[in-house]
Order: sequence, then structure tokens, then C-alpha cells
Amino acid sequence: MNMELFIAKRLFGTRKNGRRISRPAVTIAQWGVAVGIAVMTISLCIVIGFKHNVRDKIVGFGSHIQIQNYQSSPTGELPTTMNTDDIADIFATEGVQHVQKYIYKPGLISVGNEFEGVVLKGIGSDYNNTFIQEHIVEGELPIFTDSAATNKIVLSRLLTQKLRVKLGDKIDIYFMQDGIKARRMTLAAIYETHLSEMDAMLALTDIYTMRRLNAWSSDKASGIEISVNEFTQKEDVRYALIDKVTEIANRNEETLFIRTIEEMNPHMFAWLEILDSTVWIILVLVLGIAGFTTISGLLILILEKTNMIGILKAIGAKNRSIRKIFLYYAMFIIGRGIILGNVIGILLCLIQAQTGIVKLDPEMYYMQHVPIEFTWWLIPMNILMFIVSIAILVIPSMLISHIEPTKAIKFE
Repeated sequence: MNMELFIAKRLFGTRKNGRRISRPAVTIAQWGVAVGIAVMTISLCIVIGFKHNVRDKIVGFGSHIQIQNYQSSPTGELPTTMNTDDIADIFATEGVQHVQKYIYKPGLISVGNEFEGVVLKGIGSDYNNTFIQEHIVEGELPIFTDSAATNKIVLSRLLTQKLRVKLGDKIDIYFMQDGIKARRMTLAAIYETHLSEMDAMLALTDIYTMRRLNAWSSDKASGIEISVNEFTQKEDVRYALIDKVTEIANRNEETLFIRTIEEMNPHMFAWLEILDSTVWIILVLVLGIAGFTTISGLLILILEKTNMIGILKAIGAKNRSIRKIFLYYAMFIIGRGIILGNVIGILLCLIQAQTGIVKLDPEMYYMQHVPIEFTWWLIPMNILMFIVSIAILVIPSMLISHIEPTKAIKFE
């Protein structure tokens, strides 16, 4: 039998009357760990949820990878030429989930006395509209094709508020190309992602209309968007596409380049990376609070049990053995605190995930409520918390070696 563990269990579980000075200190230490773990759990779930929510919105507008003409501007005035076989070859690349063409074209929307500059994105039947469909707040997303003009447009709520238009209104759009070209379209749907940078400028229509305006053939587009199976695969897929894209570019006498979504939006992803440091700052603070309260509780317990320590030394117990008793005791405090903290933290996260009770300002945070995403990182974080908390108690437990049995037995 492990004597140290047996004594620690008896000490931790005893409820008898007597001097229980250590009881409040132990309770404070236990709840200090619990509160720290709860804060860590909630913070980690919020940060991961926030990062992935914003990241998914950015990816939803532009996919993980884009192929464009190197000499073209971001709005794609010069075409990228790819036929059906080229698209199929790209789609066959390992890790590629979806491939779609698009055409960007800047224009000026006119409604009465209101004018607003936009970038129209022409999409066809190959376009994965899952993202935009999830964010439609009014109307129905039209079925856009590359074979017929729909004369319909999808605008963001932000743009409709600026233009003071509603579903079914006619909208005139002017394009500056070889003079001025105009198209009249019907507002068919309104979307809202709260990603203001994109909501303020992007409108959707059919790729057929955009292609006719540019006088392009069916194998030409502003670029190719590629979605991958996992976000972390984008770099591997990009390198796997280099030879294929180079061959296509040489055949069509074009200069093409491949960009990831991070390269297209460096400021947004740099901002998201800063959030990672927030998690580590919170972890250090939590460890500090938990360590301070646990050390205080352990020292008070040692002082209270000085008489017991003297008796154990008198019957031959070594300092190392006695230290183990109190470290086991501390493990019980920290372990119970971690369990309580996880229960509290996960429960609060579940309530927020189901109800969205804590709201945010969409203009500031790109979403309406605090996002929650549970992550497997909670497991190593809890293990790290437990190990570090025990480790920092080793030094204060050495106080036991300075206690003399003759004085300790008389200590009251």
C-alpha cells in the first residue's frame, strides 16, 4: 500500500471537528483553480470560434486558392483561359474539393439620386453557393448559369440600406468599358455576412452577363477559385498545382499565378494570428492565480499539521515521504478544481452556443453574438495546467525538511 497516498486521502476526506484553519484556504485554492480553468476554457472556445468564424467568411468570398492572370488587377480585367479539360485536371489534384470560375467587374449602381460603386462577381452553375445561401436574409438566391442572362442581382444589406432599395426593385448598373455600358437588373436577394469590407462592395450576378460585357469566350474568366478539403492543405495543394498551371499558361501564352486566401488578405489573417497570443497570456494569468492560491493553501495546511509532521518524523518517516503526502493532497485540490472549472466553463459555453445570449456589435466584431467552438486543445491545456500547478508546489513543500520533530510535537 502507498502510505503517502493513504494519509493524503484521509487528510483530504476528513470532516471531523477540531482545528480546521486550513479548510477555508483549501476551499479558496480549489475555487481559484476552478475559476482559472473555467476562464481558460471559455477564452479558448471563444478565440477558436472567433478565428474560424471570420476565416470561414473570408474563405467563403474567395475560396482557399485563386488562379489569376499575373498582369491583371484584383478585379480581373485580363482573362484567365482554361477549358473544361483544364478544370477537370485541376479538380483531380489531391486535396482539391471544388473548382469554379468567376468574373469580377467593377460598376456603378444608380438608384434615383443614389450612386454606389460595387464589384460585380459573375458566377455560374459550377459555383458552390453554400456560403452565400447561408447568409441570405431576404429573398431567394437565383439560379445563375453560364448560358443565359437572369438580369438579377444579389446585394448585401449594407448596400441596400445605402441605396434605399428593397426586393424586386429595378437597379441600373453602369460599366466603364469602351464608353459606358448599362444593364438593368432586379434585386432578387439580400445577403448579410457582417464582414463589412466585403459587404460594402460585392454584388452577385450571372457569369453569362459578365462574359458578354467583356466579349469573352466560354473558356475565359477573371480567375479560378479552388476549395480544399482542409484549410491546412492549401499550401500543399498550391505546390501540387504549380506544374499543371504552368503548362496551361504556356499553352495559352498567359502568365498565371496562384495565391492562397492568406496572401490575398494578409491584414485580416495577421490580425487573427494576434489572437493566439491572447490565449497564452490568459493561460499564464490563470497559472499565476491557481499557483498563488494553491501555494497559500498548502503552506497553511503544513503549519496546521506541524504536530502530525513531527510525529511522522519521530517514527522514522523521511522528509521526501512527508512531502509526497502534501503533494498528493495538493493534487486532490487541483484535480477537483480542474473538474469543477471544466464543468462550469463547458456549461457556460454550451449555453452561449445554443442561445447566443451574449451579443456583439457586428460592425466591430463581424458577427452578432459571441462565437463558441469546442476544441481538442482543451485536453492538453488541462494536462499542462495540472502538471505546472503541481510542479510549482515542490519548492514550498520543502518547508517540511526544516521542521524539527521535538519542537513540532509540542507545537500547538
